[in-house]
Order: sequence, then structure tokens, then C-alpha cells
Amino acid sequence: MIDKKVNKALEAGIAAYAKYENIDSAAFVSAVKEAFQKEAPFMEKVEAMDKVFDDYQEFEEMREVVFDLLMINFFAEDVKKLEDDYLESPEWEQIEEDTIDRGTELLNIFLYLRECADESIEPELGDYLKEFLLVEEDEFQDEYRIYEKVIANQILVESDYSEIARVSKSVMPMEELYELFYPLMAFFFEPNPSAQQVEEFASHAANRSYETAIYEVIVNFNKQ
Repeated sequence: MIDKKVNKALEAGIAAYAKYENIDSAAFVSAVKEAFQKEAPFMEKVEAMDKVFDDYQEFEEMREVVFDLLMINFFAEDVKKLEDDYLESPEWEQIEEDTIDRGTELLNIFLYLRECADESIEPELGDYLKEFLLVEEDEFQDEYRIYEKVIANQILVESDYSEIARVSKSVMPMEELYELFYPLMAFFFEPNPSAQQVEEFASHAANRSYETAIYEVIVNFNKQ
């Protein structure tokens, strides 16, 4: 099974990426969904997903984003079929160890947006940073380090796409939020963009295909 939010996010993200890369995505999306719906342990699904990306090299840039969607889909759907304490099991610990270098910071966004939906609250940047990531707590200084530029520039959610994009250029390639800063801040600025607003977002993006795909993934994952 594919969770409804995951399905929307996957389709919208890949469609945006394909649009700006000027490539066809139909066969790729179908193959990815097949991997997601595979009746198999999580790591076998990861292998199946990786095989799809190996076969469709033109979508390589989206590999770790789709991994995050596969992971959140596991939490939303697959865990229901497993033991209640599966996420505390040695088997899951091993999976976490094996996938420690996979994915992006998007997984945290997905987990936060799921929590917002469960509690019927609107996503808000300050809430994400302070209540979910706990960046002000001493034991969560890794999160503080990763989100330091976001923390310092929270006022951007009251600006516009061009200003957010301008500040995003200060995020360096070695930083975890490189190319995620702009779509992340844009989401908290405008969580329900019109098609015209998405075009405006894209017009300011440094990496138009990827960053617009990320924005569409977050926006669509957040939809009810």
C-alpha cells in the first residue's frame, strides 16, 4: 500500500522534476510505485527502489528524496502489519544503522507534518524548530547546527520567494540544507501555492528542477 499523502507527494514531485528537465516520467513513476507496494521487508523495498533509479538515471537527483518518501510510507503503512514494538527491535536498529547515510532532512519535515495533521494544527516554522526539533535544548545541538541558517532567518517566512531565494545562496554545498533551504522556507511562507506561485518559486530557484520538485513534495504531503 502507498499512503495517500506519500502518493500525492511522490506524483507531484516527480511531475515537477520531469517538467523542468523536459523528460517523460510515466514509466518511472509506475516503476517506483511498484517498489513501494512490494510485499517485502523494508530493505528489499530499498533495493527495489534503487534498482529503479539505476534503470532511470535521468531521475538520479531525486533518489534520496524518494528514499525519504519510502521511509515515511513504511511508518504510515507497513508498520501496521508488524509487531507493536517493531521500531524498538534489534532488526529495526540494524535497518537504521544500514541506512544512516541515506535520505535528507525531508524525513523530519514529513514526520512533523504528520504530527500536525494528527493534532489538527497548522504547520509553523517556529513550532517546527522549537517544539519538534527542540533546537533550543542542549541535547539537540546537532539539529541546531543543521538548522542554524533557518533559525537565524525565520523572518523570511514574512517576505517573498525572491528574498528567500537570495538568502538561500548563503547555504553552502557541504551543508545538510543545501538546496532544501529555499523550498523549506518557501513552504512555511506559502504552504498552499497556486500554480502561478509555483512558477514564481521556480523562476527564483538556483536548481529549478530539484528545488521545485522538493517544494511540490512538501506542499502535497501536507495536503489533507
